[in-house]
Amino acid sequence: MVKTKISRIEHTLDATDQILGRLATRTAVLLRGKHKPEFEKHLDLGDTVIIENISKIKVTGNKFNDKIYYKGSTRPGGLKKMKMKAIVEKRGWAEIFRRAVYQMLPATRLRREIMKRLIIK
Repeated sequence: MVKTKISRIEHTLDATDQILGRLATRTAVLLRGKHKPEFEKHLDLGDTVIIENISKIKVTGNKFNDKIYYKGSTRPGGLKKMKMKAIVEKRGWAEIFRRAVYQMLPATRLRREIMKRLIIK
């Protein structure tokens, strides 16, 4: 097995007037490293992504009032629901964006390590 040196580039993306899902998709690709020719799915070759002006992001349709996020406690009757509006009021737009990117990444051991390189300002 040949070890290669991982070169990480720092990408700065401006969220002003960007659509949430489109920006989250672009961010997930950069974090995972799928834009690089040496991409391998079992290696963490992604770059660092800095998101600026997250409070100016756009959500299309009526998702702001209608979208529901679920959280389960694995106990009977432990399903909790929160609307996007409530999460934004409580934790801010950064939490909504972080959840969108998190769910776009593969559910493997690399996901936590990849998410450490997402910086939201």
